[in-house]
Amino acid sequence: MIWGKGPVDYRVPASLDFSAFTAFSTNYPAYKMFELLTAIAIFAVLLAVLTRTRVGLIIQASLTHPHMVAMLGHNVPRVFMLVFGVGTGLAAVAGVIAGPALVTQSNMAGLLGPILFVVVVVGGLGSLSGAFLASLLIGLVQTFAVSVNLSVADVLGGIGVAPPAGGPLSDLWNVTVAQIAPIIPYLLLVLILIFRPTGLMGTREH
Repeated sequence: MIWGKGPVDYRVPASLDFSAFTAFSTNYPAYKMFELLTAIAIFAVLLAVLTRTRVGLIIQASLTHPHMVAMLGHNVPRVFMLVFGVGTGLAAVAGVIAGPALVTQSNMAGLLGPILFVVVVVGGLGSLSGAFLASLLIGLVQTFAVSVNLSVADVLGGIGVAPPAGGPLSDLWNVTVAQIAPIIPYLLLVLILIFRPTGLMGTREH
């Protein structure tokens, strides 16, 4: 509404525009480490609030037993409103921090929304630790998948079996893992929904 729909030039601050360290001939920018440490700090604070404070217990109870919480004198709609407000604030923080790493534009949430949905569902709805575990799992799987230049044809050739030649699906035998890396999280989502609909650390409601 203020800056228009076009992307905005958003550069890494000069104080964080350097290489933090080098591992396996790869330079890791200091700003990436800043993003990582900020995310860990936010996660730790949220986990402590939800599990160690009275406010966190009220929030958790409101999710599972809203009527009982209301009977105890708490305004459940206000609790949900405050939680939504805090979540919106954290989304704004994420947008500011991700600005230099990504293109700052009006549809940033639309670009990240699908993979965030996968993380939440795989981790388990309502489970903060599950979302953390799922984000690490999906990040590692996608990162390593990009570096694997192996296809079904290569695997079959390694065991002395020749893939079928010709046919409408013949090209699929030569598709590498690196080429399908972007869809691997969604394949994981399908498997989770089939075999464990509650997610990795979600709990079944009775």
